[in-house]
Amino acid sequence: MAGHERSATDGGDPVRVRPGDISAVDAVAELWVRLATDQRAYGSHLLAEPNRQLARDAAAQHAVTGGLLVARDDDEVVGFVTFSKEQGDYDVDSRRGLVHDLFVDEQYRGRGVGGRLLAAAEDRLAADDVTHVSLEAMAGNTDARRFYERNGYEVFRVEMEKEIRD
Repeated sequence: MAGHERSATDGGDPVRVRPGDISAVDAVAELWVRLATDQRAYGSHLLAEPNRQLARDAAAQHAVTGGLLVARDDDEVVGFVTFSKEQGDYDVDSRRGLVHDLFVDEQYRGRGVGGRLLAAAEDRLAADDVTHVSLEAMAGNTDARRFYERNGYEVFRVEMEKEIRD
């Protein structure tokens, strides 16, 4: 759907997807900590609470550069997505965008909020001449992988890991 803005609302759902600004940064950091905590169940090595300030700083940077969208129910931030245009030194045949993090509060899942956040990020990236969007999901997180597959994403790379020390 590149080339035109998709609706960030869904019928009568009061949740609205809007650009995130500095006022949303603390709420986004809180949701990011929940995301990182949840991902530990799938083998993530990322520590949630010790990285809260870094997550807050990253959210602020994304807010300033236009790479933060939030889902709000009235004034409450109930979901977010961070994204950027890939920067690199190699010549490539496409312009890639990256979705860094996407999270929706459990109480708001199944209502299309995540899909609206993802679609809005894709629209923003397409407007910046991006032709492909990449993202990561934990291999064992079948719900997340199904969500991305339903939204048109296919396996592109496979990251492998081996423990070499206890």
